[in-house]
Amino acid sequence: MEALAANISLTAGAARRISKVLEKQPGKTALRISVEGGGCSGFSYRFDLVDGRNADDIAVTRDGATVLIDAVSLPFMDGSEIDFVDDLMGQAFKINNPNATSSCGCGTSFAV
Repeated sequence: MEALAANISLTAGAARRISKVLEKQPGKTALRISVEGGGCSGFSYRFDLVDGRNADDIAVTRDGATVLIDAVSLPFMDGSEIDFVDDLMGQAFKINNPNATSSCGCGTSFAV
């Protein structure tokens, strides 16, 4: 399964933001991204700070920052780029997912 992690990338901006957030959260070591049913378009991303890795997690790392993705969520995110945007609409992690056939304006909901 580790080979699949190469299909998910983390931008430098996202890595910087993850590191910055984790600095302020003692005991937390990674950002977990999972895909759940629900949301405006059928699926939604969930973001959590965690203190450990589960046996089925895939780790995506860059510049010392780690994102964990569970095996169930991985197929929905295959080929995705995890980014962090800071624009007039606000600051947020953004998943550029080639599998999404549509997405919602909120940026965290999508359909496949």
